[in-house]
Amino acid sequence: MVALFVLDPALLTPAGAPRVAFLYRTLRSLAADLGEHGGALLVRHGDPTRVVPEVVGEAGASVVHVSADFNPYGRARDQAVEKALGALPSGEIPLVRTGSPYAIAPGRVAKADGEPFKVYTPFFRAWKSHGWRDPAPAVAGHVDWHRKLEGVDIPADPPLPSGLTLPEAGEDAARRAWRVYREEQLATYADDRDRPDLDRTSRMSVYLKWGCIHPRTMLADLGADDETFRKEIAWREFYANVVYHWPASAREYFLPQLATMAYASAESTAFIAWQEGRTGYPMVDAGMRQLLAQGWLHNRVRMIVASFLVKDLHIEWMHGARHFMKHLVDGDLASNQHGWQWTAGTGTDAAPYFRVFNPVTQGQKFDPRGDYVRRWVPELAEIEGEAVHEPWTLADPPRDYPGPIVDHKQERQVALARYQQTRG
Repeated sequence: MVALFVLDPALLTPAGAPRVAFLYRTLRSLAADLGEHGGALLVRHGDPTRVVPEVVGEAGASVVHVSADFNPYGRARDQAVEKALGALPSGEIPLVRTGSPYAIAPGRVAKADGEPFKVYTPFFRAWKSHGWRDPAPAVAGHVDWHRKLEGVDIPADPPLPSGLTLPEAGEDAARRAWRVYREEQLATYADDRDRPDLDRTSRMSVYLKWGCIHPRTMLADLGADDETFRKEIAWREFYANVVYHWPASAREYFLPQLATMAYASAESTAFIAWQEGRTGYPMVDAGMRQLLAQGWLHNRVRMIVASFLVKDLHIEWMHGARHFMKHLVDGDLASNQHGWQWTAGTGTDAAPYFRVFNPVTQGQKFDPRGDYVRRWVPELAEIEGEAVHEPWTLADPPRDYPGPIVDHKQERQVALARYQQTRG
């Protein structure tokens, strides 16, 4: 057996440093795990359509197994590898898609008429009714490892943004994190999941993204009272299913009519202020600074900052989605792109464009004491309670924190007017 990982420039080049660094750390952990069990990880760099056939020839392999990829690039890459394996001089070598990163592979859950779902709630009911297999059992018996092939060293981590901290990588770390969360915080997830100040979400998204844990492993540990958490796993599978059926939606509008709306330029000081967390709206700025500091962002806050960019600054969703993918360690193409489109009102489900998040009231509701804002916006650390969400209203507002760059009430009306104009 040869355990092969191909460092594909087509994926590495556009990826942000946090994702690349976590990938390399995950590979190091995998290599160490295999070594402890008498195995080895072969790493090579290049185009998989060239590298995989080369390794097959060198190893004298009779079959290639791969976890099925359902993103547009991954599907096209695997088809190209499959074609290359079928044209080898030594004879056709099958490419076997063994499992996938999902509890239920995209494409398997559909409406009664066979059409794919565009709305989450009926998808969830069908997904849950379909069910999923138990987690795969541990490998039993002896594995004969091929040890004579030469690869490349796993690269050193790329330079990370100053102050950025990444979670521990690898399967053991993922299982520990899940065990701790399940034992200590899962019971309160339904009540506390929207509270970034409490930090009660699992943060398992990064481990799911990089295959350190499988969703079936997590689903097997959920009980009847954990339906809210189960639904969040299903959101990940829903968006993967959408991209599988509508691959263009990973880059383009799912609802193309909204692409004609009037938008502001992303080449603006407002966009830079949003990226750096200097909009003057504390809840938005706290979120954007957390993203830069941790490579992760609470889901409620993801919606708040996304709504602010699209509805208050009138900048198209794909610019924000691209910024997220550059900085998120858990940057998953389907979840990220369609999460943005959901908030922008351009994607699936009943999330109308005229739903505009008020960054002040969102902060007051989900960070009622202001603890989240004070953690990430130290300029406001001395302001007590929920007043931190409206520092410009204080008699003596902080001098080192900017005032609001836009008037939310006014920009909301502008957004709605543009929407109505687009609808005709």
